[in-house]
Amino acid sequence: MVKGMREERVAGERSLLLGVGISAIGIGMYIPFSLVFFHHVTGLSFALVGIVLTATGLAGLAVMPLAGSAVDRFGARKVNLLLYAVRALGFALYPLAGSLPAFAAVALITALADRSFPIVQQSLIGEVARGGARDRLQASIRALQNAGMGAGALIVSGVLALWGTDGFTYTAWGNAVAFALAGLLVSRVKPLRDHANGPLGADGAPGSAKRPPAGYRMVLADRPFLGLTAANFLTALGYSALSVLFPLYITTWLHGPDSLTGAAFTVNTALCAGIGVLIASRVRRSGARRTRSAALGALLFAAAFVGQIVLGTVRPGQTATLVALLVIVVVYTVGELVHSPSGGALSVSAAPEAVRGRYLATYQLSYSLATALAPSLFTGLLALDGRLPWAFLTVAALGAALALTRLEGHLPPEAVHATPPSSTPPQAPTRAPAEAPAQAVTREPASTATG
Repeated sequence: MVKGMREERVAGERSLLLGVGISAIGIGMYIPFSLVFFHHVTGLSFALVGIVLTATGLAGLAVMPLAGSAVDRFGARKVNLLLYAVRALGFALYPLAGSLPAFAAVALITALADRSFPIVQQSLIGEVARGGARDRLQASIRALQNAGMGAGALIVSGVLALWGTDGFTYTAWGNAVAFALAGLLVSRVKPLRDHANGPLGADGAPGSAKRPPAGYRMVLADRPFLGLTAANFLTALGYSALSVLFPLYITTWLHGPDSLTGAAFTVNTALCAGIGVLIASRVRRSGARRTRSAALGALLFAAAFVGQIVLGTVRPGQTATLVALLVIVVVYTVGELVHSPSGGALSVSAAPEAVRGRYLATYQLSYSLATALAPSLFTGLLALDGRLPWAFLTVAALGAALALTRLEGHLPPEAVHATPPSSTPPQAPTRAPAEAPAQAVTREPASTATG
C-alpha cells in the first residue's frame, strides 16, 4: 500500500475473522488424525475409510466448477453460509453413520462442501473488500487458519487424553458446533455496496455487478488469467512440499529422525500464525506490486529448495542437519507469507466481478491439481535421487516468478496494484483476450450463459 493512504475497513470484518478462526479450530481437531478419526467415529475399517475418503475427495474436485457458478448466481456470502451449514450437519451425522452406505453419503456431502469452500471464501473476500483490504484479509485469514488448526490439534489431544477413543465422537460434535458458530458469525458480514448503484464491481466501480454473468468460456478466453493460474500451479507444488516431500526426504535421504518433521511443522505453523500479518503488512505498505511480491515469494521458495539440494549433497552431522533444516524452513515459510496474500488478492482482483466465482474456481484447480499430483511426482523423483524433486521444485518456482513478472503488463491495473499509484490517472482494465466475450455477454440473454 502506498504510504499515507488508509485501507477501507470491511463491515463485519471482526466477525468474519473470528468465524474463520473458530472453523479452523474445528478443522485442526480432525485433519491430523483423519483416518483414525473416521475409523473410530464410524467403526469402519481403515481400508474402507481410506477408499471412501479418496473417492469422495475426487468427487469434490468435479463439483468445484459448479461452486463457481453458484457464487456468480447467488453471491459468495449466501453460498458460504450454505457450506458452513452443510459441514456442520455432516460432522453432526458422522457418529451416526455406522454403515458403509451411510458413511459414504455423509462423507460425499461433506467433501463437496470442503472442496468448494476455498473458492467461496476467496470470492467472499472480493465481495466484501477491495484494494489493500483484500491483501490484509488474505494475510489475517491465513494467520488465523494456522493458529486455529494448531489450537484444534491441541484440543483434540486433550480430549483424547481424557476420554480415550470416545473423544473422537465428542470431537465430531464439537466440530459441528464450530462450523455452525462460524456460519453465524460470517452471516454478519455485508458485501460492499454503493447505495445509489448497487454492489461494487471488482474494480470498485458501482453498478458493474448488474452485467449478466458469462460462462466458463469467458475464463478460457482470458489468457492472462490462465497464465496466472498456470504460474500458481507451479508455486502450489512448492506448497505441497512441506507435507508430502519433506518427511520422506528426511527419513530416506538424510536418514534423520521423524521428530524433525514435527519440528519443521511447528516452526512453520508458529511463524505463519505469529508474523504472517506483520510480513504481509510490510509488503503492502512498501507499495510493491502484487505480481512482484508474489514473485518474490516464489524466489524465496526456490532459495529454500536450493538449500535442500545443498544439504542433501553435503549431508553434515545430525546437529548441523537440524540447524540447516530449521533455517531452510524459516526461508520457506517467509516465502509462503510473502506469496500467499499477494497471490490470493491478485487472483481475486483479476477476476471480473460478474464471473468471479467461475474465475476463482478455475484458479483453485491449480491448488487441487498440484495437491493430487504431488505424492506420485515427489515419490517417483525421490526414488531416483533425493535431490531431484527439490531441483524440479526449484525450476518450477523460478518459472512461476518469471511468469508473474511477465504477466504484470497484461493483467488489470487494479489487480496488480493494491492501491493505484497517485501519479497515475485511472485506466480501464487491460483484458484484451477476454474483452470481446465480455461484451458479447452483455448483449446476450442470461439464459445463454454456460457453466
